[in-house]
Amino acid sequence: MYDTIIIGAGPAGLSAAIYTCRKKLKTLLISVDVGGQGNLTAHIENYPGALPQSGVELMDKFRQQAESFGAEFSFGKVKEIKKENNLFNVLVANGENYVAKTIILTYGKVARTLGLDNEEALFGRGVSTCATCDGPLYKDKIVAIVGGGNSALDAAEELSAYAKKVYLVHRRKEFRADEITIDKVKVNPKVELILDSIPVKIIADKFVTGTIIENVLTKEKKELPIDGLFLEIGYIVDSSMVKNLVKINEYNEVVTDAICRTSVPGVFAAGDMTSMPYKQAIIAAGEGAKAALSAYSYLTGNKTSTDWH
Repeated sequence: MYDTIIIGAGPAGLSAAIYTCRKKLKTLLISVDVGGQGNLTAHIENYPGALPQSGVELMDKFRQQAESFGAEFSFGKVKEIKKENNLFNVLVANGENYVAKTIILTYGKVARTLGLDNEEALFGRGVSTCATCDGPLYKDKIVAIVGGGNSALDAAEELSAYAKKVYLVHRRKEFRADEITIDKVKVNPKVELILDSIPVKIIADKFVTGTIIENVLTKEKKELPIDGLFLEIGYIVDSSMVKNLVKINEYNEVVTDAICRTSVPGVFAAGDMTSMPYKQAIIAAGEGAKAALSAYSYLTGNKTSTDWH
């Protein structure tokens, strides 16, 4: 029996664990990994109080701090959460079952894909969603990155350290990334921009050998010989585990109020998979702390400041 079970161990989940443990709540985190999307950023320089470092390094500090206060970890994918007699049963895909008095949902997002015919079969064979993880495999090779946000341009910068050529394919002319990042990529001699374009086919012979790019304005198509295709086109929320438990919106995000409460008493949520705007590590961490304090207030019967109004 746990006081709280946290689903997910990214910035929100680890931050929540630090706060629940400091409140002496018996805490378990269930996740497929430790760090979540935080692990996918090679260089973080805007987290207050933390000098520039990789996302893996920063998330490891989060983990160490949570463990130092007594947080427990179990690895696996949660299938379903059921509420029974004011307790919550958490069913994990590996057959394990845990019980808690409160739940904090922090399971984040999963990478969006293009939906091309052979795309799924080629994951790990030239198709990737993690430049940080797979970049070193493409030393002196040619790669293409799809996307126009910070993650795509960061990936272009990172992959240029390994690959001999990097194509950056974006469906629009303008990028959505920070200006400072855009400026770095535009002057990088290894990066070639292919704008107003999308991949429509992946060419492969066991491994990726190329992609067909189509201009969205002219419909003209051309083949790019590449060794790797990196998808940096955003993330989607998979809320299937709680679709029958809490209210979710049209984007599959869990709907929360200002203090991270969901539609079900005893269930709280924080981070990128909630309806709160601005998906950033620092915001996820802050929301995680807030969710933890709300869970503590629920367990102890204390009113929060919001309840007084």
